[in-house]
Amino acid sequence: MLLPELRKIVTYDEDIVSDGGRAATPPLRMIGVAAVVTNPWAGRGFVEDLQPEIRRMAPILGKLLTDRLIALAGSGDAIEAYGKAALCGTSCELEHGSALIHTLRFGNFYREAVGAKTYLGFTNCRGPANTQIQVPLMDKNDSGRRSHYLTVQFSVPDAPGPDELVVALGAATGGRPHHRIGDRYSDLKEMGHDLDNPAGV
Repeated sequence: MLLPELRKIVTYDEDIVSDGGRAATPPLRMIGVAAVVTNPWAGRGFVEDLQPEIRRMAPILGKLLTDRLIALAGSGDAIEAYGKAALCGTSCELEHGSALIHTLRFGNFYREAVGAKTYLGFTNCRGPANTQIQVPLMDKNDSGRRSHYLTVQFSVPDAPGPDELVVALGAATGGRPHHRIGDRYSDLKEMGHDLDNPAGV
């Protein structure tokens, strides 16, 4: 099922085979999938209740992008790090992009498909066509695993238009090739804090 607002779907795919002059073994695969849609609230002035369009659009976009991403990766198990993003056109309210991604009706498709335990990292911003989409990633099972703090970056040359929204998902098949900065838990232990300290960075 497709939305009447949908203009196109864009995919991004890269394999990092070397970093820092050393081979990445195995290569790190970074994937992104984005949907370009006409903003359903465009031209309507300030809309107080966004829920009708959220309920109509978010589940379709969530399933569509998740299915595409899983197909690219080969399986949900192949994905170790994940995230989401929204990019609003210059005439759009920032809340409109946020509305489509900050709902369980969108994110749960992805979360369940990869068997995740953590929340989805996110960005939501505004910009003209060809603005870089940045999808921040984190480990799908452990938010303190810094090796998987990555960013999928790509742009769509003709999107978003002023009254368009770009909604995206990103994924990685592993962590940074030569990660060596430890994790949140090693910092907390070294600093003498409780490992469950929510204030630790």
